[in-house]
Amino acid sequence: MTSLPPATTAETAPPARDAGLVRELSPVYAAVIGCVVGAAGGMLYDAALARPFIGFALPGAVYGLVFGLVFVRRATSAGAGLIWGLAYAFLLWVVLSGGLLPHLLAGNAPGIGMLDVARASFQNLVGYLVCIGTPLGVTLGTVGGLHPQPGRPGFHIWRALIAGGFAGVLAAWIFHTWMSSGGFFPLVSGLEEVDPIFAGVRLHFLVALVIGATFGLLFQRDIYGYGSSMGWGAGYGILWWFLGPLTLLPLAFGLPMDWSRRHATDLFGALVGHILYGVIVGVVYAAVDRLWERLFVESDPINREAEGPGLRTVRSLGWGALAGLIGGTISAPLLIASGVVSRLAGLEGELSLARAVALHLLVSALIGMTYGLLFRNELLRLGRGILWGWVFGLLWWYLGPLTLLPLIRTGEADWRPEAAAALLPSLVGHLLYGAVTAMAFLLLQQRYDRWLLLDPRNLARDRRRARPEGTPAPALWLFVLGLGVLLPILLA
Repeated sequence: MTSLPPATTAETAPPARDAGLVRELSPVYAAVIGCVVGAAGGMLYDAALARPFIGFALPGAVYGLVFGLVFVRRATSAGAGLIWGLAYAFLLWVVLSGGLLPHLLAGNAPGIGMLDVARASFQNLVGYLVCIGTPLGVTLGTVGGLHPQPGRPGFHIWRALIAGGFAGVLAAWIFHTWMSSGGFFPLVSGLEEVDPIFAGVRLHFLVALVIGATFGLLFQRDIYGYGSSMGWGAGYGILWWFLGPLTLLPLAFGLPMDWSRRHATDLFGALVGHILYGVIVGVVYAAVDRLWERLFVESDPINREAEGPGLRTVRSLGWGALAGLIGGTISAPLLIASGVVSRLAGLEGELSLARAVALHLLVSALIGMTYGLLFRNELLRLGRGILWGWVFGLLWWYLGPLTLLPLIRTGEADWRPEAAAALLPSLVGHLLYGAVTAMAFLLLQQRYDRWLLLDPRNLARDRRRARPEGTPAPALWLFVLGLGVLLPILLA
């Protein structure tokens, strides 16, 4: 039997081009662009911190020059460039401003006094992300997108705008329904001086529409499944916390812009809201985008898949439940020690340890089922699977102990920095749970796929879903895991 070629559609197949006409962006050109944009970002950084106007222009130009040379092959679209730019800016801050390099040069071990240095330089973190990483990434990625690479999927603006805008508004409606009784709207937090009706409802939905539509425009080509879309949404939500409540919204309403750690601590609840809002946007966008493909794009009678979607869903649920049970068993000691298990279902003090552990394992299996549904198309390699598992565990730390458990116990989510500080030990348990669940699910999936991939239709399906080389997923992992873990520590 001869293998059939991977299935393509009118929308996903790249347009035919003469190979001689497709030219990559020159590294020299990318370096010049990075140098100019980095210098401009450095001057903007100085202006935001009320420092001498050209004090950071030269370092910004150097940062931009290095970014252009290193990431010219990876910034293939505005969204990919943005993610690489944010990861690059975060890494620069950790090494230069967060205290790592000075401690190493002084002969100190990393970690000794670094937390105090990192907290003192929090406003530098905001400046690096907003003034350096974001403009560098978007600019170089936009220019790189004008030099298309063979094999890249096509981009469709109306699909991105409609699916993204709908996802943003629906996520905003969920938050409005959830939080309106308390008058708290995370996307416009910090604008208490403005008319509360406008700032609380209308502006909330307007900002949500902008976030959702730009999410579709930036990341349409980089999303391969519900799980990755959820991760991209969480990363975009973190970025918008820096861009929105800390930067753009105060400027838009004539309020002073404050990048201090004290002000950011006051907005910690908005950070959690942005992360969870981004998760909802990502999942809804993936569902709407997939429905769009089903209705308007896909037509491939030759390469039909051997299994129906219902059978794949049932199998993913079963594997996810078993993987989650394994992850819950291994992470139970850490979560018991941190007190999360004893607070399950609001029954603290009323359950014996054995019953609390049994309830924990049941919840772990249910959460594992959601992992199976969301990440079944993302786990082709063990390393990538573990990293997606860490992202999954991190997001469930924000969703579970910080949000759902307080809601069940008291009727209100507890997004105070003090609550996050008390729950930091449980964060390790959630990361461990995510990694073990991912490994177990991948082993179960690979065992089944060994014979399933003998069918050329399934081989073609996996080729279509595989991430190409140069994917910005590693940058997303660095940005989401780094800031998702570090921000509660810095702001606690």
